[in-house]
Order: sequence, then C-alpha cells, then structure tokens
Amino acid sequence: MGFLSLLFALVIEQVRPFTGISRLRTWGGGWIDWVLKNFDAGGSGQGMLCWSIAALVPAGCVILIHWALALWLGLFSAFVWNVAVLYATLGFRQFSHYFTEIRTALEMGDDETARRVLQSWTGPLPLALTRAEIIRRLVVQSVLSAHRHVFGVFTWYSIGSLLGMGPAGAVVYRVGASIQARALMRVDAGTRASSAVQEFAGRLWWFLDWLPVRMTAMGFAFVGSFEESIDLWRRWEIIKPGDNDALLLAATSGAIGIQLNEPAGVVLAAPSLEPLGGQVEPGEAVDGHKSPQIGHLAAVVGLVWRTVVMWLVLLALMTLARLLG
Repeated sequence: MGFLSLLFALVIEQVRPFTGISRLRTWGGGWIDWVLKNFDAGGSGQGMLCWSIAALVPAGCVILIHWALALWLGLFSAFVWNVAVLYATLGFRQFSHYFTEIRTALEMGDDETARRVLQSWTGPLPLALTRAEIIRRLVVQSVLSAHRHVFGVFTWYSIGSLLGMGPAGAVVYRVGASIQARALMRVDAGTRASSAVQEFAGRLWWFLDWLPVRMTAMGFAFVGSFEESIDLWRRWEIIKPGDNDALLLAATSGAIGIQLNEPAGVVLAAPSLEPLGGQVEPGEAVDGHKSPQIGHLAAVVGLVWRTVVMWLVLLALMTLARLLG
C-alpha cells in the first residue's frame, strides 16, 4: 500500500496540482499560532508541550481515521485516505511555479524579475545580486524545497507505514517544519513565542530531518557523481557538524559539480581536514567547482527526478519482495 499510495499521490499531483495548499497552510498556521498563544507560558517544559499538541494532535487524528477506515470499510478506503493525505503534504507543484517563473525570467535576461520572484519565495534579499548569485540561491532553495516537500515526506511516510501508522509520519514531518518556521516568525515579529518553544522546535526539527537529509543526499550521490558527492558530504560534516542543510547542499554540489554552500562554496574559517587528506586554509574553496549557471538548472531538475524514480523503484522492489515472501 505504501508504494502505491506514493505513486498515485505523485501522479495525481502532477496531473492536477493541489489547489487548496494556500488554505491548508493558512489553517495549519492558524492552528500552530493558537497552540502557541494558549499553551506557551515561557517555562522550560512549554516547548515540549506546545510541540506535542501542535504536531501530535493532527497526526493522531490521521492515524485514527486510517485505522477506522481500514477496520470498517476495508483496505481500499484506507488506501484512498493515504493518497489524500499524501496529496496534501507531498509534491513538487507546491513550489515549482516559483522555479519555473524565475528560470523563464533568467532565460529572457530579466534578472530583476527573477530576483523579485525569488524574494517572494525565500524572503528578503540584497538589492544588488549578481546573476550567478540569483541562480545559486534558486538552486539552493529548489533543492531544500524538493527535499522537504518530497524526499523528507517519502522517508517519514515509509517509516509510519512500517509501524502501522498510515500517513501520520508525513504529517508529523511537515507540521514539525511548520512549527519551527512559525515559532521563528513569531519571535522575529516580537510576539509571545518563548525561547523555550523556539529551542525545542529547532531541536525536534533537526531530529526529524536527520535521517531524511541523509537519505536524500545518498540518493543524489547514487544518481549523480557518487565519489564527488560523498567526498563533499564528509568534508562539510567536519566544517559544519550537525548542519543538515549544509550537508544536503554539499552532497548536491558534488553530485552535479557546482558550488552551493554559502558563500558560494567558500570556507571562511575551515578546520583541519587532514583526516580527509589535506588542510584547507581560510578563504579556500572546499569543492573547487564553479558557480551555478543557467544551464545547471536543468541538471538540478534531472537530479531530483532521477532520485524520485530511484526511490520509487526501490520501494516497489521492497513491496514485491514482501508480497512474495
């Protein structure tokens, strides 16, 4: 059921994008804000309390509906429910319109429009961005979005399915990301989100994303330049230990041969890399690759889709082996 649910959700999302995503985000953001407003008292245990209510209540509802449908109406109804939840939580079309608009503007030589659309996607940007920096930031945002909207959901949905929780894992992953982002927004805006909530949400998000990031990075390495990708993965694990995003971007850089990690693949204060075969001096490029160009956007799209196909094939083989076993 897990493989078919993922396949159907991806196909439906490509044919007919989920038009209610903005309303869903509004409702989800309102739910998280309500939890923070009513349960964040600033104490040391408030972070865990707020996160548990905001993430586990929706996930619990999803599990109960999944179990009830499977028990009373049969497995097909549970399958339809799984596809519906994945349709709302997983997919490229939730962010790909930004990528398409920016890529079109860049191809037409309209860098200002590309910068403006990128800013509407990522948040405030410097006014004077070079074309290469716009492309780099576009690739970075696209890779992270593909990971969080597709591969991270893949991973936690698969874990939840193996544990008999249906699509609850996908919901916890996406809500966990939203809680962290919402808590940071409230703190930045000077509202009543406490440091305890911000810290706990950050720690939980790091935990939730630890395995998915490494699964995505491994997938990129397998379908891209494996040796380069793994080498940069190891190097950035030492340079920025515990930084999931930097690790993923390093693996992507090696897979397609471009510089992504800030600032454009250059280490400002690198530690010794002698266990990896050498010393990197401050200001020296770690990866030695060139800055992204417009032609690299197609390479990124190809890398992501090849990884999707690879994971779907692996899930299909595992499902077949389970059925035959």
